[in-house]
Amino acid sequence: MLDPESEILKGMLLDEGLCSEEQLEEIEEEFDRTGKMFQDLLVDYEIVTKDELMGLIAKNLGTDIVDLSYFDVDKEVIDMIDPSTIRMYGVIPLRYEDDVLTVASANPLNYQVAEELHFILGKNVQIVIADQDDIDAAIEKYYPLEIGSMSEMLDEFDVEIEDIEDFSGEDITDLENMATATPIVRFVDVVLYQAIKAEASDIHFEPFEKEFKIRYRVDGALYEMAPPPKNLALPVISRVKIMSGLNIAERRRPQDGRIQLRIAGRPVDLRVSSLPTAHGESVVLRVLDRSVVNLDLDVLGIAGDVLRDIRDIIHLPNGIFIVTGPTGSGKTTTLYSALKEINTLEDKLLTAEDPIEYDIEGIIQLPINDAIGMTFAKALRAFLRQDPDRIMIGEIRDLDTAQMAVQASLTGHFVFSTLHTNDAPGTVTRLIDMGVEPFLITSSLVGVLGQRLIRTICKNCKTPFDPTDDDLKQLGLEREEVGDRQFYYGKGCSLCNQSGYKGRKAICELLNMNSEIRALVIDKAPTIVIKEKARELGMRTLREDGVRSILDGDTTIEEVLKYT
Repeated sequence: MLDPESEILKGMLLDEGLCSEEQLEEIEEEFDRTGKMFQDLLVDYEIVTKDELMGLIAKNLGTDIVDLSYFDVDKEVIDMIDPSTIRMYGVIPLRYEDDVLTVASANPLNYQVAEELHFILGKNVQIVIADQDDIDAAIEKYYPLEIGSMSEMLDEFDVEIEDIEDFSGEDITDLENMATATPIVRFVDVVLYQAIKAEASDIHFEPFEKEFKIRYRVDGALYEMAPPPKNLALPVISRVKIMSGLNIAERRRPQDGRIQLRIAGRPVDLRVSSLPTAHGESVVLRVLDRSVVNLDLDVLGIAGDVLRDIRDIIHLPNGIFIVTGPTGSGKTTTLYSALKEINTLEDKLLTAEDPIEYDIEGIIQLPINDAIGMTFAKALRAFLRQDPDRIMIGEIRDLDTAQMAVQASLTGHFVFSTLHTNDAPGTVTRLIDMGVEPFLITSSLVGVLGQRLIRTICKNCKTPFDPTDDDLKQLGLEREEVGDRQFYYGKGCSLCNQSGYKGRKAICELLNMNSEIRALVIDKAPTIVIKEKARELGMRTLREDGVRSILDGDTTIEEVLKYT
């Protein structure tokens, strides 16, 4: 259902004859499905351009469009609005003349912005229109989030630390007031800003008996921030819960929510999960930042020969392609990249995911919800009535889902999915253990990609070294095989947070289901036999692919030994 501003905009478009009711119905459906901004969808569907949209709004509201690149705002005007208000309303003040503060907004259709700013500032406010990207850039320029030391930030607290110390959180109104106090708001903003600037994938708020830890995961490794005082755990976690629409009074049950915000001028989606523990709620935020994840098969670091085989497999008309590996091994990113590559107008693509991590244009995505009985198996059953060409099932968890996937592939569909096994050959054994008949596996499964993510050496502090005989022995290498190729490690620098690593890449093993492998599956051969036959036929194992990455100078011995 459209918000009030979008309804007003819809009326303007119809009055001007810029589109039909049918076109808007289609856009509304996309709005309900993806949650994307209505204005962005109008531009995506080429109903109007960005400039035409701003012109239409300006004409109907009788206001002006301004180009912020020509403005240099006085400090006195900047100081009239505090940074948290600026970031909350997404506006930028421009000038203060004749008792009127002129403010630029990308969404002037929200009449409440002017009224609320008038109430907050005690000044008359006039709204003009500016481009969203220009406003984001101006906010970063005039209101940068300064990352001061933790102690400096705590010194500025309006609420005395002792007051928080004695606070139990039983009074919900007091808890709300404390969670929305300026210092707490600023503290949480800075934590989120730091983590997202560092390209963290997860942010952890963890209360313990005697301390409160905040950690964030970058390239698969957890880093701890300077720990704040233990007594800040309750107001800080309550602030995060308020931002994500969770019930702050409920501290006995796990809750899930979502935060959508703009940080450093780009939209960032945060998936929030709270878990009751012995010392308070532990909250984890999963960062879904499209600008960090590049959904392109070519940038995943997969070896050229394996990539060619994957491309051959995913363009087949029917079959099942499974990506396997532990949690956090990049399975979903690989599948998204594969889907994006084959996403054409000629094919209909459907996905069932738990949860949907990234919206991909042109693909119909269904969130799994076990609470209402919408399981993977039920979703797959419904998908087959939607005339799809290609289907992605987030995970094969049980026999019911596995059988439905087999049925889908045998009726002319291509199915993508994931499975939790240690390696590619182990997938076949896992499916048999689930109860899938071997003859059904051989007639439907076309390939299995085993995958891990390993950290890559920071290019800024990459340093060569000579490996010892023990190093080579651990990798199963002889000096003659290495030849004159150089080994590297990262010394550690400011760019990589002294870790020696920056970024990650995939190492893979691809099991191609040919006639010889199928014969072993029919005979229910053990995993080790299938693995040895696949190696005979040219499959490079995860360890061997890791060694290739070491010899290419991409990663270290420690990383490969850790993950393979």
